[in-house]
Amino acid sequence: MKTKLIHNQTEEAAAMFANIRRAMSITTKINRLTFDDASEVRALFSDLIKKEVDENFFLIPPFYATGGDEITIGRNVFVNQNCTFYDLGGLDIGDEVMIGPNVSLITSGHAIEPSLRRNVTTGKPIKIERNVWIGTGAIVVGGVTIGENSIVAAGSVVTKNVPSNCVVGGNPAKVIRLINEE
Repeated sequence: MKTKLIHNQTEEAAAMFANIRRAMSITTKINRLTFDDASEVRALFSDLIKKEVDENFFLIPPFYATGGDEITIGRNVFVNQNCTFYDLGGLDIGDEVMIGPNVSLITSGHAIEPSLRRNVTTGKPIKIERNVWIGTGAIVVGGVTIGENSIVAAGSVVTKNVPSNCVVGGNPAKVIRLINEE
């Protein structure tokens, strides 16, 4: 997975901040809506990501984002209330994914070196494969893939790839058990 580096006071940084302003404007409109405004939420979310979401996409406001144009959303995705998506590094959410309330998907960060920390923004992608369920309050950081059919337990912090067909939990998240279809 490739790391994106954006240095302060560059054209790339100016574009990033413009995109943050755009996202905040759109999410403010989303956050004025209610549970019953699903079609308007879908339309605004499509504007945010600059791609049409399918008619089964369902998001319950409030919702927060710092970009949007690096998000891809599959079919029949559910996003519960109070979620935060930072997509600078790229955020790919597959079909049939369910995301619980208060989940944070954070692809951006800062340089480790103290001398660069305030001068460089980093972005690493997150990929969430088909039929994943991310539980309440989980945090997923950049550079991670969550495998098909897996579950991230509530409150977990995912810092490493999650295999398909398993349940992970804890901080840092570790495999708790495998999922067998029986």
